[in-house]
Amino acid sequence: MQSEERGSGVFVAGFLLAALGLVVAPIALIGIISAVRDTGGGAGTLATASTANITLKEFAISGTLTAPAGAVTLAVTNAGSQVHNLYLKGGKGTDDLQPGTSANLALGTIEPGTYTISCLIPGHEAAGMKADFVVTAASTGSATSTASTDHSGHVDYAALDKAMADSILKFPAATKGQGNQELAPKILSDGTKQFDLTTEIVDWEVSPGKIVKAWAYNGIVPGPLLRTNVGDKVKLVVTNKLPMGTDIHVHGIAMPFEMDGVAPITQKLIEPGTTFTYSFVTDKVAVAMYHAHNHAQMQVTNGLFGAFIVGQEPLPAGRTIGGVTIPSNIKVSQEIPMVLNDAGVIGLSLNGKSFPATQPYKAKVGDWIEIHYFNEGLQIHPMHQHRFPQLVIAKDGFPLDQPYWVDTLNVAPGERYTVLMQPDLKGTWVWHCHILNHVESDAGAFCMLTAFIVE
Repeated sequence: MQSEERGSGVFVAGFLLAALGLVVAPIALIGIISAVRDTGGGAGTLATASTANITLKEFAISGTLTAPAGAVTLAVTNAGSQVHNLYLKGGKGTDDLQPGTSANLALGTIEPGTYTISCLIPGHEAAGMKADFVVTAASTGSATSTASTDHSGHVDYAALDKAMADSILKFPAATKGQGNQELAPKILSDGTKQFDLTTEIVDWEVSPGKIVKAWAYNGIVPGPLLRTNVGDKVKLVVTNKLPMGTDIHVHGIAMPFEMDGVAPITQKLIEPGTTFTYSFVTDKVAVAMYHAHNHAQMQVTNGLFGAFIVGQEPLPAGRTIGGVTIPSNIKVSQEIPMVLNDAGVIGLSLNGKSFPATQPYKAKVGDWIEIHYFNEGLQIHPMHQHRFPQLVIAKDGFPLDQPYWVDTLNVAPGERYTVLMQPDLKGTWVWHCHILNHVESDAGAFCMLTAFIVE
């Protein structure tokens, strides 16, 4: 089915062009790297000292983007609502700046040339936080000119339209590797289900040509989907091939203390080259996640996460919710686990891939689809499916006494939601995070965007 989906790229793109109406201005910036020195200039260079005021926000870099040659300091202010930083390509950078904070970035003595400055928070540079910083010939004046990231104030709207169309026509694009694939367990003599997991750093293609060093379970991001039934005895056998220690916390399943996966409190760290076995019983229905807990800010964001489903969430069969009566014989035609991420080397992604490499989904009119959202990122993602409302039936694996309909569902870090959806009209319908800078950029559509093809 996957090859059939990817072969229908032009068909899919035609519907997506009609569905997407979000447009922002294009930027095509190429930084030309010049020498940056921390000490005084050479013969004939006037030792000018200047400060350039730079403002960061979602998702742009603005302010004084030029300075005379000499000792240059960037006075950087985060005027946005998210964490940002500023780096000079090939040179220095600030720490991560919380909203409303500032920092000075002393570049030392810098020679005339064009330099690239950008925010290195994953996904931010691609969303528009990249600019040219121009150093002119030395003078006695200080930096005074102010510019936007396009330097001219001119917006080429025709180029903007073309960039959007071209980006959509690439969907669905083939990339190497597919995450979130269900792993069949070994069945031991006593009926225990054993899942063997190996942690290692691998090359992972997030989008066409974007290959990163991902931290992966069994070579894929997200790691293998683990599925058991209520009452199963389970073993997770973890072999560590990372350059540092790791552990696994199963987030959303009640675990024995010694199996909770928090080294060094509940266990010894799984050192490189060693193996550890987690043993427990899945005693109730769960929509859970498993991920590293040791240096999670590094290991999880870079790919060490996966979905874990126990049993089947009860369906609200025969109930009338918001004026809609759910069939008493409702059957789910397909189950879609969707893991959200926005950080680390993976960045803004759905199931470890960014548009146009995200997976399109297919269904027939009248099908009931069950979707599990898992947020393994650092930000909230409001997930929106065009046309078809989503019936929320469970939160963090707990069935809701009062299911409810939503158009857009906020999924916060660590949360899991289970929803039902019933397509009622043919077409290719857009499905995306509704933080618009997570789905569109100056170069067109990207990242947390896919499509539902209804036949």
